[in-house]
Amino acid sequence: MSSIFTKIIRREIPAEIIYEQEDIIVIRDISPQAKTHLLIIPKKEIESIDHISIEDTKLLWEMFQVAKKVAGKLWVSGAYKLHINVGEKGWQEVMHIHMHLLSDL
Repeated sequence: MSSIFTKIIRREIPAEIIYEQEDIIVIRDISPQAKTHLLIIPKKEIESIDHISIEDTKLLWEMFQVAKKVAGKLWVSGAYKLHINVGEKGWQEVMHIHMHLLSDL
């Protein structure tokens, strides 16, 4: 079964897309925990950090590069945090790996 993020990537569910490239999409979180709260999502369906493989190394590196790029475009460079939750026991709400970018700017 596809995650809500896969449905967003396929344009089956609307979302505010901030940035997109071939393998990654960035959307605004619908329940923000900070003034700026974005989700950096690989288009490849990977359940969590516990499910990554060596082949995913470049994709994970690219997530960090996208975070840096988007932070610069939104004028929050140097004043943000990145957060990845793992596991369905109250931490990871969507079982599709994603990174939160949060800033109070």
